[in-house]
Amino acid sequence: MNRRTLLTSAALAPVAIALSPLAAFAAMLSPWEWTSKNGVTGHMKKDTNPTDKEFEKYPRCTYCGMVREQWSQTRHLIQYDDESCEGTCSIHCLSLSLGLNMDRVPKRIWVGDAGSDAEIKPLIDASKAHYALDPTKPGTMSATRKWAYADPEKAAASGAARVVGFEEALEVAYADMAKSTLMIRKRRAEKRAHMAKKMEDMKTKGN
Repeated sequence: MNRRTLLTSAALAPVAIALSPLAAFAAMLSPWEWTSKNGVTGHMKKDTNPTDKEFEKYPRCTYCGMVREQWSQTRHLIQYDDESCEGTCSIHCLSLSLGLNMDRVPKRIWVGDAGSDAEIKPLIDASKAHYALDPTKPGTMSATRKWAYADPEKAAASGAARVVGFEEALEVAYADMAKSTLMIRKRRAEKRAHMAKKMEDMKTKGN
Protein backbone atom coordinates (compact mmCIF):
# COMPACT_ATOMS: atom_id res chain seq x y z
CA MET A 1 0.00 0.00 0.00
CA ASN A 2 1.50 3.34 -1.04
CA ARG A 3 1.44 6.50 1.04
CA ARG A 4 -1.45 8.07 -0.90
CA THR A 5 -3.65 4.99 -0.46
CA LEU A 6 -2.82 4.87 3.24
CA LEU A 7 -3.74 8.53 3.74
CA THR A 8 -6.97 8.13 1.76
CA SER A 9 -8.01 5.11 3.83
CA ALA A 10 -7.28 6.95 7.05
CA ALA A 11 -9.29 9.97 5.90
CA LEU A 12 -12.31 7.86 4.91
CA ALA A 13 -12.32 5.73 8.06
CA PRO A 14 -14.47 8.21 10.10
CA VAL A 15 -16.94 8.43 7.21
CA ALA A 16 -17.30 4.66 7.15
CA ILE A 17 -17.96 4.64 10.88
CA ALA A 18 -20.46 7.49 10.58
CA LEU A 19 -22.32 5.63 7.84
CA SER A 20 -22.57 2.38 9.76
CA PRO A 21 -26.21 1.18 10.01
CA LEU A 22 -26.62 2.30 13.61
CA ALA A 23 -25.08 5.72 13.08
CA ALA A 24 -27.04 6.24 9.87
CA PHE A 25 -30.30 5.34 11.64
CA ALA A 26 -29.53 7.69 14.52
CA ALA A 27 -28.74 10.50 12.09
CA MET A 28 -32.12 10.02 10.37
CA LEU A 29 -34.13 10.45 13.59
CA SER A 30 -35.62 13.86 14.27
CA PRO A 31 -35.10 15.29 17.79
CA TRP A 32 -38.67 14.41 18.80
CA GLU A 33 -38.38 10.88 17.44
CA TRP A 34 -35.16 10.41 19.38
CA THR A 35 -36.65 11.66 22.65
CA SER A 36 -39.73 9.50 22.09
CA LYS A 37 -37.52 6.42 21.88
CA ASN A 38 -34.75 7.37 24.31
CA GLY A 39 -35.96 10.29 26.40
CA VAL A 40 -37.38 10.40 29.91
CA THR A 41 -41.06 10.56 28.90
CA GLY A 42 -41.37 7.06 27.45
CA HIS A 43 -43.07 5.81 30.63
CA MET A 44 -46.39 7.49 29.85
CA LYS A 45 -49.45 5.39 29.06
CA LYS A 46 -51.73 5.88 26.10
CA ASP A 47 -55.15 6.43 27.65
CA THR A 48 -58.28 7.69 25.90
CA ASN A 49 -60.21 8.02 29.17
CA PRO A 50 -57.69 9.02 31.87
CA THR A 51 -60.28 10.24 34.39
CA ASP A 52 -61.80 6.75 34.66
CA LYS A 53 -60.28 4.94 37.67
CA GLU A 54 -57.77 7.75 37.83
CA PHE A 55 -56.08 6.78 41.09
CA GLU A 56 -55.70 3.16 40.04
CA LYS A 57 -53.89 4.17 36.86
CA TYR A 58 -52.03 7.20 38.21
CA PRO A 59 -51.60 6.54 41.95
CA ARG A 60 -48.43 8.56 42.46
CA CYS A 61 -46.94 11.71 41.02
CA THR A 62 -44.38 10.85 38.37
CA TYR A 63 -41.91 13.49 39.51
CA CYS A 64 -42.03 13.52 43.32
CA GLY A 65 -43.66 10.19 44.18
CA MET A 66 -46.42 11.67 46.33
CA VAL A 67 -49.71 9.78 46.61
CA ARG A 68 -52.05 11.82 44.43
CA GLU A 69 -55.27 10.86 46.23
CA GLN A 70 -53.89 12.39 49.44
CA TRP A 71 -53.35 15.66 47.56
CA SER A 72 -56.57 15.61 45.59
CA GLN A 73 -57.08 19.36 46.05
CA THR A 74 -53.94 20.20 44.06
CA ARG A 75 -53.49 17.19 41.78
CA HIS A 76 -53.39 17.57 38.01
CA LEU A 77 -54.01 15.09 35.22
CA ILE A 78 -52.84 15.73 31.66
CA GLN A 79 -53.67 14.11 28.34
CA TYR A 80 -51.50 14.96 25.34
CA ASP A 81 -52.53 14.93 21.69
CA ASP A 82 -51.10 11.43 21.14
CA GLU A 83 -53.24 10.14 24.08
CA SER A 84 -50.18 9.90 26.36
CA CYS A 85 -51.29 10.70 29.90
CA GLU A 86 -49.65 11.56 33.18
CA GLY A 87 -50.80 12.32 36.71
CA THR A 88 -49.06 14.79 39.01
CA CYS A 89 -49.63 16.02 42.55
CA SER A 90 -49.50 19.72 41.74
CA ILE A 91 -49.08 22.42 39.13
CA HIS A 92 -45.38 22.48 40.07
CA CYS A 93 -44.93 18.89 38.89
CA LEU A 94 -47.28 19.47 35.95
CA SER A 95 -44.93 22.21 34.79
CA LEU A 96 -42.13 19.61 34.73
CA SER A 97 -44.23 17.35 32.51
CA LEU A 98 -45.02 20.18 30.11
CA GLY A 99 -41.36 21.22 29.98
CA LEU A 100 -40.18 17.69 29.19
CA ASN A 101 -42.89 16.96 26.61
CA MET A 102 -42.02 19.82 24.27
CA ASP A 103 -43.22 17.99 21.15
CA ARG A 104 -46.54 16.81 22.59
CA VAL A 105 -49.46 19.22 22.58
CA PRO A 106 -51.68 19.24 25.69
CA LYS A 107 -55.13 18.02 24.72
CA ARG A 108 -56.85 18.19 28.13
CA ILE A 109 -55.66 19.17 31.60
CA TRP A 110 -57.69 18.57 34.73
CA VAL A 111 -57.17 19.83 38.27
CA GLY A 112 -58.78 19.07 41.61
CA ASP A 113 -61.44 21.56 42.72
CA ALA A 114 -60.17 22.88 46.06
CA GLY A 115 -63.54 24.52 46.69
CA SER A 116 -65.47 21.26 46.71
CA ASP A 117 -66.83 19.90 50.00
CA ALA A 118 -66.06 16.33 48.92
CA GLU A 119 -63.26 14.52 50.75
CA ILE A 120 -61.69 13.57 47.41
CA LYS A 121 -61.91 16.69 45.28
CA PRO A 122 -63.49 16.20 41.84
CA LEU A 123 -61.55 17.03 38.70
CA ILE A 124 -62.42 20.14 36.72
CA ASP A 125 -61.14 21.52 33.44
CA ALA A 126 -57.96 23.45 34.28
CA SER A 127 -58.56 25.91 31.43
CA LYS A 128 -61.77 27.02 33.14
CA ALA A 129 -60.43 26.93 36.71
CA HIS A 130 -59.74 29.96 38.89
CA TYR A 131 -56.33 29.66 40.55
CA ALA A 132 -55.96 31.43 43.89
CA LEU A 133 -52.31 32.46 44.39
CA ASP A 134 -51.29 32.93 48.01
CA PRO A 135 -47.57 33.61 48.59
CA THR A 136 -48.11 33.67 52.38
CA LYS A 137 -48.86 29.93 52.41
CA PRO A 138 -46.80 27.06 51.01
CA GLY A 139 -48.41 24.96 48.31
CA THR A 140 -47.95 21.37 47.27
CA MET A 141 -44.29 21.15 46.16
CA SER A 142 -44.23 24.93 45.98
CA ALA A 143 -43.34 27.99 48.02
CA THR A 144 -46.55 29.68 46.85
CA ARG A 145 -49.98 28.09 47.19
CA LYS A 146 -51.79 27.76 43.86
CA TRP A 147 -55.17 26.16 44.50
CA ALA A 148 -57.75 25.88 41.74
CA TYR A 149 -61.48 26.51 42.16
CA ALA A 150 -64.43 25.89 39.88
CA ASP A 151 -66.33 28.72 41.59
CA PRO A 152 -64.69 32.16 41.16
CA GLU A 153 -66.44 33.44 44.30
CA LYS A 154 -64.87 30.71 46.42
CA ALA A 155 -61.49 31.50 44.88
CA ALA A 156 -61.91 35.19 45.72
CA ALA A 157 -63.03 34.35 49.26
CA SER A 158 -59.97 32.17 49.90
CA GLY A 159 -57.91 35.16 51.00
CA ALA A 160 -55.41 34.78 48.19
CA ALA A 161 -53.50 37.75 46.87
CA ARG A 162 -54.59 37.10 43.28
CA VAL A 163 -57.00 34.93 41.33
CA VAL A 164 -55.78 34.05 37.84
CA GLY A 165 -56.39 31.60 35.01
CA PHE A 166 -54.41 28.47 34.30
CA GLU A 167 -51.88 30.05 31.93
CA GLU A 168 -50.85 32.71 34.44
CA ALA A 169 -50.76 30.17 37.28
CA LEU A 170 -48.43 28.04 35.15
CA GLU A 171 -46.19 31.04 34.50
CA VAL A 172 -45.97 31.64 38.24
CA ALA A 173 -45.15 27.96 38.78
CA TYR A 174 -42.22 28.26 36.38
CA ALA A 175 -41.10 31.53 37.97
CA ASP A 176 -41.21 29.86 41.41
CA MET A 177 -39.28 26.79 40.22
CA ALA A 178 -35.89 27.67 41.70
CA LYS A 179 -37.28 28.73 45.07
CA SER A 180 -39.64 25.76 45.23
CA THR A 181 -36.90 23.29 44.30
CA LEU A 182 -34.60 24.58 47.04
CA MET A 183 -37.47 24.32 49.53
CA ILE A 184 -38.30 20.77 48.45
CA ARG A 185 -34.68 19.63 48.66
CA LYS A 186 -34.39 21.03 52.19
CA ARG A 187 -37.63 19.42 53.33
CA ARG A 188 -36.71 16.03 51.91
CA ALA A 189 -33.20 16.13 53.34
CA GLU A 190 -34.65 16.91 56.78
CA LYS A 191 -37.20 14.11 56.43
CA ARG A 192 -34.54 11.58 55.38
CA ALA A 193 -32.36 12.62 58.34
CA HIS A 194 -35.32 12.27 60.72
CA MET A 195 -36.20 8.82 59.39
CA ALA A 196 -32.56 7.70 59.58
CA LYS A 197 -32.34 8.83 63.20
CA LYS A 198 -35.61 7.09 64.03
CA MET A 199 -34.35 3.84 62.49
CA GLU A 200 -31.05 4.16 64.36
CA ASP A 201 -32.88 4.74 67.65
CA MET A 202 -35.05 1.67 67.06
CA LYS A 203 -31.96 -0.38 66.25
CA THR A 204 -30.22 0.84 69.45
CA LYS A 205 -33.25 -0.02 71.60
CA GLY A 206 -33.47 -3.43 69.98
CA ASN A 207 -29.92 -4.20 71.02
